[in-house]
Amino acid sequence: MMSFTGELFIEQMDADEKTRASAVECVLPILRDKAKDVDSAGEFYMPHVKTLSDAGLLGLMVPTEYGGLGGGLRDLCAATFAMGTACPSTALCFYFQCSATSRGTLLLKALEAGLFDEQEAPKVKQWAELVLNLIGRDGKWMGNFTSENTKTEKAKITIETVATKVPGGYRLNGVKSFACAYGVADYYLVTANLEGHNDMAGMCTFIVDSKSEGLDRRIKWDALGMRGSATDGLVMKDVFVSDEYSLAMLGAFEKSMQMSRGSFVGNQVAGGAVYLGIAYSVYSYIVDYLKTKKFKDTGKPYGTGPMYQQLLGEMMTDLNTAMLWLRRQVELETTQPPLLPKDEVVKLWRLCKGQVAESGFKLTTNALKAAGTAGALSDSLTNRALREMAMGIVQAYPAERAGSMLLIRK
Repeated sequence: MMSFTGELFIEQMDADEKTRASAVECVLPILRDKAKDVDSAGEFYMPHVKTLSDAGLLGLMVPTEYGGLGGGLRDLCAATFAMGTACPSTALCFYFQCSATSRGTLLLKALEAGLFDEQEAPKVKQWAELVLNLIGRDGKWMGNFTSENTKTEKAKITIETVATKVPGGYRLNGVKSFACAYGVADYYLVTANLEGHNDMAGMCTFIVDSKSEGLDRRIKWDALGMRGSATDGLVMKDVFVSDEYSLAMLGAFEKSMQMSRGSFVGNQVAGGAVYLGIAYSVYSYIVDYLKTKKFKDTGKPYGTGPMYQQLLGEMMTDLNTAMLWLRRQVELETTQPPLLPKDEVVKLWRLCKGQVAESGFKLTTNALKAAGTAGALSDSLTNRALREMAMGIVQAYPAERAGSMLLIRK
């Protein structure tokens, strides 16, 4: 019997996973209670930082030796799914916060794999442990700022932010576009190219105190959906980062990425789980609505009508399509030994995230039809869900999906 919301997506949890899921379950009523206000104000609800930190959830993915809960990808997917049913904006912010943890854990795995020499290893270990201790032991929120507005035809990741060596550390200059938690996080994890380098080998990572001079937001986030995610981006003008907080080592970023089971830091599937949570919540709401609302002349529930039966059938199909795609992706990225080579897992993820977004969006449009006029009100669950899922479509990167299909055909 399922006890926690996360089990609706992540099946057959073990005892440790259920313990972590219980911590998530405790915060859901608080997140849900403020979801309307978050959307209406278009602002992250700052007390949620303390709520999540006090529950230990900022350290969900941090190993226990660094003060975290010791969770893995299954835990993160269960958490973001569950939070997505309550407050999607907060869930998306939380996902990006947890993705910062991977920058530390992947480096430690790269050390174990012998990818760093004796001279490099002490600095790599010190920096990785700094990241993990800040999040786990100290309960700090660390935003993950990698994406940039610049795109190139050949590269999946294009970094134009530049790190210049100065006495005692580095100066960062650049702009980060799609990244959550501006003004929310205690620290920003920033990826930049060392001055004089423009390839992946030159990509390095820096821990930027959010109170540093020279920081500003790129825009005031006022979007269709995910309105409380603080996706303002980040502008850096001569932002100083000390040597202690800098991992400015050629090839370190690239080596850590080799340890990922999936694309990039290996947990993007948990971002997709946010949108699955939205789809599940609106589907559940409509099912309950169509059971309780009655036709005046017959007294039968709305859901017994042919039109509603059709909509419910389509919604159930779309929910299960998204659920099965995402469950399969989690399986591919967590099962040991690996079921498929990494490049195949990455290609399937690009297809998966688009399928989840499109199925979820179709589900929410049918939910709007079923809810009628009341469902179109600005603060209604169906209205909010439709707008949130529209952001899922934006984030599904259709060009990447097309590229994956071409590769599969070859």
